[in-house]
Amino acid sequence: MTTKTIQPDDWAPARGYANGMLTPDGTLQIGGQIGWNKDQVFETHDFVGQLEQTLRNIAAIVEAAGGKVTDITRLTWFITDKRAYVARQKEVGAAYRAVFGKHFPAMSVVVVSGLIEDDALIEIEATAHLA
Repeated sequence: MTTKTIQPDDWAPARGYANGMLTPDGTLQIGGQIGWNKDQVFETHDFVGQLEQTLRNIAAIVEAAGGKVTDITRLTWFITDKRAYVARQKEVGAAYRAVFGKHFPAMSVVVVSGLIEDDALIEIEATAHLA
């Protein structure tokens, strides 16, 4: 088996990158996902709303590769507004649990001055290990 590009079937094609790359040993590298939908449209400009959509995007890529969210071992979050993240911790936790339940992989959160898509408030990259 060679490295396989992972792209959910009904998603608009990624431009200049892969949403996911599955290696022969079952490691799934998920490129930075943002809070737009499968058609690359932002349905909300709210931090928590974009967070939940971003997590749903990650889950969709893992599922397209044949895995489940509990296979995710690492998340790296890039956020543009530390205050929004800190002030809304209860909502952040609820959005997280709505998608990932009580599965908590290793995580880092990095505050950045901006993201490539101007309307994006958060970007998350992930690693999963599929059995």
